[in-house]
Amino acid sequence: MTEPTTTLDAPGWFRQALADRPAHRQVSVEGVPVHYRVWGDAGAPGVVLVHGGTAHSGWWDHVAPLLAGHRVLALDLSGHGDSGHRDSYDSHLWAREVVAVAAHEGLDRPVVIGHSMGGRVAVTIGVDLPDTVSAIVVIDSALNDSPPNEERVRERRRPHRVYATAEEATERFRTLPPQDVVLPYVRDHVARASLREVEGGWTWKFDPRVFGNLLRLRDQLPQLTPPTVLFRCQHGMIGEAMGREMARLVANRMPVIELPDAGHHPMLDQPLALVTALRTQLASWPPNVS
Repeated sequence: MTEPTTTLDAPGWFRQALADRPAHRQVSVEGVPVHYRVWGDAGAPGVVLVHGGTAHSGWWDHVAPLLAGHRVLALDLSGHGDSGHRDSYDSHLWAREVVAVAAHEGLDRPVVIGHSMGGRVAVTIGVDLPDTVSAIVVIDSALNDSPPNEERVRERRRPHRVYATAEEATERFRTLPPQDVVLPYVRDHVARASLREVEGGWTWKFDPRVFGNLLRLRDQLPQLTPPTVLFRCQHGMIGEAMGREMARLVANRMPVIELPDAGHHPMLDQPLALVTALRTQLASWPPNVS
């Protein structure tokens, strides 16, 4: 697929970030290939980026290159992107995938940064495998006290529609949850990388069966031991009161940082603010922070 006009008209910083192309690698984790991207110098402090539900590692393509001074990995959790599919999925398994990717690349206790569902996976690592990470950043992962609506889950698990052209599919790209403000050049890049070619046209890469198997953050946060910070998006899923409640649930009082004017997917509407916040937080954590 050729680059869309909106990407070609993107600001210089975005085009320069995409020009810093990652290496693409994979490792088998419990019988399934897990694909990941790599930026930065070997031996630099490690960072692992974990995407949200139905997303993929390409959501970080314009963010990862700007985390200067770090070896940055972004993986496709199984059932997403260019990784393999499984019969079933859960946060414990995805957590092991993140740790396996970091180990395969030789990262020593990286910082794990997770968005939305990926934030829950990052927290699961902090609970299940705390010695494998130095610190955690959770981006707008809300408390999920209510069980998923079964009708909505069934709707999401329907087989994907096949579109005649990649352009038609890209026009149908929507975020979950919906977000009004998305930078068009970021949207087009992410949407196109979300597609795979099949018989008769194009469809989405993610496995519809990934929905509905998440652990409750309310149960996990009190068990966290690695240093953890919550990024709360101003127009995201975490209100001020929920942010304070989540901070109290963590034994050592998790800091909460607001991303101003950001929706739930800040890499799509406020990427430079997100990069600035991540750079600042990473600078405050020396490698292998204790």
